[in-house]
Amino acid sequence: MTRAPEQCVILIGGLGTRLGELTAATPKPLLQVGGRPFLEYMLREAARFGFRRILLLAGWRCEQVEAYLETSGIGLALGLEINVAVESEPAGTGGALWLARDALDEWFYLVNGDSWFDFNWLSLLTVDGAATATATIALRGTEDPGRYGTVETAGSLVRRFRERPYAGGPSQVNAGVYLVSRRIVDQLSAPCSLERDGFAKLADTGQLRAKAYQGRFIDIGVPEDFARAQHLLPAWRIRPAVFLDRDGTINEDTGYVHTVEGFRWLPGAESAVRRLNDAGYYVFVVTNQAGIARGLYRETDVTSLHTWMQAALRAQGAHIDDFRYCPHHPDGVIEAYRRTHDWRKPSPGMLLDLIEAWPIDIGRSVMIGDQPSDIDAGRAAGVRAMLVGPDGLAGAVSQLLDPDVR
Repeated sequence: MTRAPEQCVILIGGLGTRLGELTAATPKPLLQVGGRPFLEYMLREAARFGFRRILLLAGWRCEQVEAYLETSGIGLALGLEINVAVESEPAGTGGALWLARDALDEWFYLVNGDSWFDFNWLSLLTVDGAATATATIALRGTEDPGRYGTVETAGSLVRRFRERPYAGGPSQVNAGVYLVSRRIVDQLSAPCSLERDGFAKLADTGQLRAKAYQGRFIDIGVPEDFARAQHLLPAWRIRPAVFLDRDGTINEDTGYVHTVEGFRWLPGAESAVRRLNDAGYYVFVVTNQAGIARGLYRETDVTSLHTWMQAALRAQGAHIDDFRYCPHHPDGVIEAYRRTHDWRKPSPGMLLDLIEAWPIDIGRSVMIGDQPSDIDAGRAAGVRAMLVGPDGLAGAVSQLLDPDVR
């Protein structure tokens, strides 16, 4: 694996029979949860982790899924390329993947389309042995494992994968988020079960890895949990944010940084972003880019650099949720950018725009930067503000996440 996968495959073809009348005429992924289709939560989460190509493995009432994608404009809104692969008759979770084999990347993420697991998906890339295993799966502890496949591990190596139901006591269960090599299709056919015919066989041959996480989890496949999800999912999306200055905070400020060649990460910056991801924070970059107004480079140079930054972070299991930059300056030589603008720090415009766009817990959010203008922007936006010290971003993040450690 030379880089983080860019494709996310979502299994949405199930009949949803345990939900009774709820799915009699509506496919499970389009059921309303907190006022929006459950599928929208999954698409937003995939986009948040930097996936831009989505493959939906659909079956029951697939025409409704296709109509939703067309009328909602969700793909355009999130910057996603969304394709739908339809099984003509029920093929099982493994069969659906096998039928779509020609559309799969060499490496991809696979997620169950009826469950939500709140953890840093990209951290699966760094699990011991993930780069050579056929699949790496996310686990979660539960007191009631009967509805899920249970997993026995030795370190990261999966020794045994039991398909549901299982009547044992508290266990680590398959939580429905997977990092997968296309080699898995060699284990599959149509119809078949991904769990029984894929993961269980991979475990028997030492090709399956796993890691347990403690994130919030819910499966909407039964009526009681579908009812709980109505208030839990909207609430879970509200999380604290860290707004990061860029030059001087994430990378060396050598003056108007705008190329990959001129970009140098500050020590510990990448791992600090990963720590914030793992801790459940939204992570945003807010950066003044007066070099655009001064004619030194273009907006496309900034966006290209940010795309490269994102790719570099994702390869290490980290990501930036969103970027904002201000190209304006009152002394600019490019007329279109020569003005005072409320996005330019110390004004709070970039932060306020992100607060409007994302479900942020303002009271627990923080701005981190290296200049007084960063502090002023954070305070003006109503969030706590911190200057990086001698230990850089890593030190500031440690202070935020471990305030009692000195």
